This record gives sequence, C-alpha cells and structure tokens, in this order.
Amino acid sequence: MSEKIKAGVIGATGYAGLELCRLLLMHPQAELVAISSKSFEGMELSEVYPALYRETEERLCDSDEVIAKSEVVFGSVPHGLSEEYARKCVDKGAVFIDMGADFRLSDPADYKEWYGGEYKDAELHSRSTYALPEFFKENYKACDVFGNPGCYPTSVALGIGPALEAGLVEKKLVIDSKSGATGAGRGLSQNTHFAELNEGFAPYKVAAHRHTPEIEETLTRLAGERVSVTFVPHLLPINRGIVSTIYADLADGVTEAQVRAAYEARYEKARFVRLLPEGKIANLKYVKHSNYCDVSLHFDRRCGKLIVVSAIDNMVKGAAGQAIQNMNLKFGLAEDAGLALIPPAF
Repeated sequence: MSEKIKAGVIGATGYAGLELCRLLLMHPQAELVAISSKSFEGMELSEVYPALYRETEERLCDSDEVIAKSEVVFGSVPHGLSEEYARKCVDKGAVFIDMGADFRLSDPADYKEWYGGEYKDAELHSRSTYALPEFFKENYKACDVFGNPGCYPTSVALGIGPALEAGLVEKKLVIDSKSGATGAGRGLSQNTHFAELNEGFAPYKVAAHRHTPEIEETLTRLAGERVSVTFVPHLLPINRGIVSTIYADLADGVTEAQVRAAYEARYEKARFVRLLPEGKIANLKYVKHSNYCDVSLHFDRRCGKLIVVSAIDNMVKGAAGQAIQNMNLKFGLAEDAGLALIPPAF
C-alpha cells in the first residue's frame, strides 16, 4: 500500500484517545488527519497535552469533519454515543473502531441491564464484530464496525482462553484483577483523587463491574458452552497496567503438560502474547507502554487448580494499541505496524 491510511480520532483528549493519537503519529503507514473533542474544540492537541508539543499541529475539530476526512475512525467516547458515529462512517464507506462498549455485547438485553441503554440500529450491529484479534480476526474482512474489547476482558480472555478452548478447565472461574488509575478515564471521581488513591489499595464494584457480561460472553464463545465468572477488580495507586489472576478447576485427568501444550499451540504465532517460561510470573512492569500481554501458568497441585496470571498495559493492549492492531489487520498491514514497542525495564 503506497498511500498512508487516513485515520481520525473522535474523543482525542481522553486518556485512550490521547494514546491513539500518540501511536498513530508514529505509525509508518497511517496518517492522523483529524481529531475532535467537544471540550477543547479549536485548540491544538499539544495545548491540552504538552507532551505532544512539536509532534503535531492538529487542531481539535468537530466529529463530522473527522469522519469526512478519514478512512478509519476511532471512537474514544463514552457508551451510548458510538452508534451515530458508526452509522455515518458506514454510510461514507469508512471503517469505525469503537473504543467504548456499544459494540461489545451481542445481546441487547445485557447492554440494557449493565449500561442502561438500548441498541437503536440493529443493521449496524449485524455488520459489526467483537475485535479480539488473537481469537476472532477471521471475521474482520466482512465487517466495517469493530467493537474494541475492554481492558479487563482482554487480560482475562488472553489469560484463560486457550484452557477453555481446549476443554481443560471447569466453566466456573474466579477472576481477581488490578488496574492502574487511567482505566477510570480522565474524568475525576472521589476514589481517583491523589489523596484517596495514593498509599491505598481496595477492590471496587465487587461482583458488579460492567465488564462482567463481556468477559462471560467472550469466554462462553471460546469454550462453546456457558462460562460463569466471579469478577472482582481492584484499583492500584499507579497510572497504568492491569494484572489479572484467574483461578480455574482443572478438568478430570488434565495434566500440567497438556495445559502448557495448549497455550504453546494457541500462541505460537501470536505476535503480542508472550507465554512466559515455567517458573516466571507475569508482571505489569514489563509490559508497560507496549502492546504485549504476558501470560504465566501456575498450578495448585493440592487443590487441582490452574492459576493464570495475565499482564497488559491497559492503555495500549487494553485500548489504543489493540485498536491499531485491529486497524492493521483490517487494512492488510503487518499486524505489528506502529506497535513494535519494547517495554522499558524500569
């Protein structure tokens, strides 16, 4: 492909939107042509985020201008807003990649229960795909609307997916996840104030987090039968990163060697999943600022349990990096174009 893909970002001043802009500005085969923000329209992005000073002179415009200029549009907006943008993109012939929740759940009843909204454009949802590339990229060619997975569901599915696919574990799981504060978005809430967050550590939305139905739907799809989860997220006093620890009962007769073989087979050609050697433990420190997911396997022999530890950067593999990975695959580029990011060691 000789010409660069024209890419636009709606909602460019949120944390995920900013990360999209940062990565797209370094992409060798994509060009950031338009960005929007209702809060900062008319300003240069570098005025909002000085880290981009002299990296871009793009001014924040309205969403219609972004769609008009772009071949692919990333929607980094709260749930309930993306259908309108997706419809405009589809009618124009552009690809829409939604960073929010509006195209993640297949069942409208689940969306209504967990997000309090309704799907208004059934035809649009019929041509969308849940875009977890390590498992579902065979659907990409026929679709022009992509539901980019949530950060917690990404860490969980990549962590336990191979075991469920191969039928190696029981279908009731306990998931303990910890996330940095950027997962809550740029808008401030009481528990993300510095004085509340610093030197603290606690779970939140215990067994009631909105990512629960997405996790269950994805894992059920991989297992081929109903999977139920107890999901408890925690807020870490750090900026970025997720560690998910997943507890599953091994199916009768399953050996540790079978489990590792299943993971090795599934991730042998996965560019961004690193299955760690036996005895190593996944650590968010070693995936930060990268599109990697590190996975480590552990066994509680006394209790017959598989324990999987999965680590990602919630802003990259959990959001913007995975969205660009999906763009690359949709447009026939190398999967790691613009994403060959080596994590810093400290």
